[in-house]
Amino acid sequence: MTNFVVKTLANAAALAVAIWLLAGITLDDGTSMGHRALSLILVALIFGLVNFIVKPVVRLLSLPLFVLTLGLFTLVVNAAMLLLTSWLAKQFDLSFHVDGFWTALVGALIISVVSWAVNMVLPDKN
Repeated sequence: MTNFVVKTLANAAALAVAIWLLAGITLDDGTSMGHRALSLILVALIFGLVNFIVKPVVRLLSLPLFVLTLGLFTLVVNAAMLLLTSWLAKQFDLSFHVDGFWTALVGALIISVVSWAVNMVLPDKN
């Protein structure tokens, strides 16, 4: 359970940095800071579920592209997962939005780096 909380907090921190750095990734519904924080946590949960359930299937189906590009196709898959998270957030009436593929690609790169850094700092208990 602790590992789940740590990963969700790392995702939330990474998403917050991407929202802060990129104008094309937004989480703003004009409400209080507490409501925005709750929305960010919910989006982080959706992002974690997308990465846990959908991403392995997509990686398996696109394995030849991973081999052909020496792993660089990972960036495209990560961008697609971010776009899927944006679409799902809209379905749940959350104010998270990613403008397009190129914004998602840069955002996925930022999220990957920040998630890695936060996971290095936070304890990893099972």
